[in-house]
Amino acid sequence: MLAAAGMLFNFQFSISNSLWAQDSVLTVRLDGGVSFDLVWVEGGTFTMGSNQARGVKYNYESARPEHRVSVGGYFIARCEVTQGLYRAVMGENPSKFTGTDSLPVESVSWADAQQFAVMLSQMTGHRFRLPTEAEWEYAARGGHRSRRQPFPGSDRAGLDRAGWYCVNSKGATHPVARLQPNELGLYDMAGNVAEWCLDWAGEYAADPQDNPRGPAEGEHRVLRGGHYNSTSSACTVYDRGWYIPSGRYELFGFRLVMEPDHAD
Repeated sequence: MLAAAGMLFNFQFSISNSLWAQDSVLTVRLDGGVSFDLVWVEGGTFTMGSNQARGVKYNYESARPEHRVSVGGYFIARCEVTQGLYRAVMGENPSKFTGTDSLPVESVSWADAQQFAVMLSQMTGHRFRLPTEAEWEYAARGGHRSRRQPFPGSDRAGLDRAGWYCVNSKGATHPVARLQPNELGLYDMAGNVAEWCLDWAGEYAADPQDNPRGPAEGEHRVLRGGHYNSTSSACTVYDRGWYIPSGRYELFGFRLVMEPDHAD
């Protein structure tokens, strides 16, 4: 029995795990044939947010002002956490849309995602967590491999190739990694499920930031990337959403970051 985040988990497990590195990609394997890939994101500096966001959407203003942000290097999951991985760690699947383990897990709160990260860290001996909002946007923009090509959501054709949203999703989630990845090889950074980030929601500062982690407290946690019912504008790399951390909707999922100090 393991204790995590103040809660007791009644299922028991015996885990053997290991990491394989090839071309900046790590594969984490758990017992039972469950595995997932992490991509190395070299640290760098980028322009976060957008001063060009326009329209009637209430949170366009939250993408302003553009500001320079520097982040350190980290590993980020190639895909959103799947139902198969979630079940292997947590012993359950809360999702509304089921049928294959390769669907992203959804109907999870920010608190659920936190518990998952704690459990996986205990199982593997490697430190997993949610990405900060800055890490998420840097990775979505292509990170150190960005070719500054149009981002998902900036044109209809690009989004159709990269994301499941209101036009092509048919009102449901889809198995991960079925559409075009970005320059880092990350899938579903636009659409499918909105992804929880570590940060409390808050206004941007105009000053340059180093590894920002958002406000010290708040009422809502950040969600990024849009979801299967989103319009194209909500799937841009700079669009910001938020919700109470206990909220569970079939629109909400997450992906993981692994800290490099624990990748040896």
